[in-house]
Formats: sequence, structure tokens, C-alpha cells
Amino acid sequence: MKSIKKLVFGAVSMVLAATSVSGIAVAGGHGWEPTKPIDFIIMAGKGGGADKMARLMQAIVEKENLSNRPLVPTNKSGGSGAEALIAASKASDPDHTIMVTLNSFYTTPLRQPGLKIDSLSFAPVARMAEDTFLLWVHKDSGLKTFAEFLAKAKADGNKWVMGGTGKNSEDNIITDFLNENYGLSMKYIPYKGGGAVAKQVAGKQLNSSVNNPSEALGFYESGDMVPLVAFTKSRLPMFPNVPTLSEVFAGGKQISWSYFMQRSVVGAPGMSEKAQAYYTDLFAKVYASKDWQTYKSKKSLMGDLMSGDELKAYWADQIANHTKILKASGAIK
Repeated sequence: MKSIKKLVFGAVSMVLAATSVSGIAVAGGHGWEPTKPIDFIIMAGKGGGADKMARLMQAIVEKENLSNRPLVPTNKSGGSGAEALIAASKASDPDHTIMVTLNSFYTTPLRQPGLKIDSLSFAPVARMAEDTFLLWVHKDSGLKTFAEFLAKAKADGNKWVMGGTGKNSEDNIITDFLNENYGLSMKYIPYKGGGAVAKQVAGKQLNSSVNNPSEALGFYESGDMVPLVAFTKSRLPMFPNVPTLSEVFAGGKQISWSYFMQRSVVGAPGMSEKAQAYYTDLFAKVYASKDWQTYKSKKSLMGDLMSGDELKAYWADQIANHTKILKASGAIK
């Protein structure tokens, strides 16, 4: 089996150059508007980053009166997002069905070929951001550095438990990366959403997590959860004292590696071009809103708006990268 380190180190960084959207439909120029409430599927459980993002976007649409019909959020977290993918792909009305995605948009179809779902068959509406990851522990663990974490996790072996959202998901990928590159054997336990994971760390039911900032922020502000390292290229403004993985020399090595998660809105397969133009325009307005830009800044979200062919090319690149990662970990053949 190929080493995850060789595949992920540098070549499989999830970061793409930030690019701006071109060709977004001009308001009123798409010639289509929804005629009933819009099914707004969320590929994760309540309380996680995807859920918080979706409900904020719904609130912005209502506050700014951006749509003549409401967005109706529905959480479908089963099967690491398989439930959501199936619901969207089999939507009876593709023009009134959109979905908030994360990286399980790529990994779940790869891991579960029986679903017969092609991620590239979805309509590319808008990549709203790329979310970031940090390594978290409880304050009572006494751990203050990544080096201390490695020493403790290595000593505890599989008794050290890392929690995350879904199986073979983003959190699982990062856990596998740490195990592979630092000689650890942490046990990974999947949950339906990042909110549940953060609560388990704060409640001392899990030893650690790699929650997104938005998922752990409340427990960080209360002092219960402590971030030790960021899986980003540069330090996050919200956590200026938390080093990136590339900054630290720990476990006898220094590794430059970063990993991001897409926060995108997609349309159901079969969505008409006019409906896609409508939603692209709608979420461009959401992205430009003061509320979204404030949220993006406060939650350490990265990346610019992306849509259309540019977003589809981004997906294709990410599918190729995640195929390599999952093959290296043995999750797929």
C-alpha cells in the first residue's frame, strides 16, 4: 500500500488558487423563478459547520428578500452524506432542489459505488468558502502543544480516541494522515455532525477532534476546548497563537501539509440552465452580503466565490485527489 504521506505531502493539498466568479447571471436576466418552496438539503447533521452555514444563508435570503420563495433546510446525514446524495439525485423537481455540500460530496460516491452517483452530474451553483481544520483537545488534558499531543497519543495507542463527522470523511482523512505520518494508532469514531463531535470533546467523552472553527467556537470561547495546531498554509486570524502544521517540529519531523473542506451549494442533477442561473445569481448576492462576509471572517473560512465551469473543474480536481487519498488508506481499491 502506498504511503499516505507520499500522496498527500504537497501533491494532495486541498488548496486551489483563489479565483473570482465570472459570467454570473444578471438579476432578472435568467427568465426563471421558483414557483414553490425550495428544498434545501444539508449533507450533515444539526449543529455542524454545514448546518450552520446553510441556516445562515437561509436567514440572509429572507432578511434581504432575495427570493420569491423560501429555502426550506432539511438535514440528511445518514451514510456519511449518502442519504442527502440519494435524495438530491432522485429529486422529483430538480429545479426546486439544492444542497449544501462538504467533501463527502466526493468521498461518499467513491466509497459507495453501489449508489451509482456521479458528483459531476450535479449543477455547480456556488462554492461559498473553503472551511479550515484545527486539532482540538479538552483544557483538562493538560496538553498545550502539538508535540505534547503526539507524545500522549502515541503512549495511549488505540486508547486515544479521535472523533469526527462520518466514516472516511474529512475528519477521518486527517486522523489517518496523523496516524500514518507520526506513528500513531488513534481510534476514530464517526458521528453524524461536527456539533455532536465538539460536544463530546467538551464533555470529555472524546480525547480529541479536528473540528472546524465554527463547530468548536462556543466551547473554545468558554475555555473548554483548546486548539493545538491548524491544518492550513498560514495561521488563522482568529487563532493567531496556534501554529500551522508546517511550523512545528514534532515527532522528529516537520511536515508541510494543509487540508480544506468545500462549502458549496449544488443543484440537483437535471436542473435546467435557467434555474441554475437563478440560483447562481441568488448565492452570489448571499456571498456579497455583509452578514455572509462577517460570518466568513469570524469563522475563519477561506476562498473566494466560484461557480459554473470553474466550480465543476474544481470538483474534478478534488475527486482525483480524494481518490488517491482513499486508495492510499485502503478505503477503496
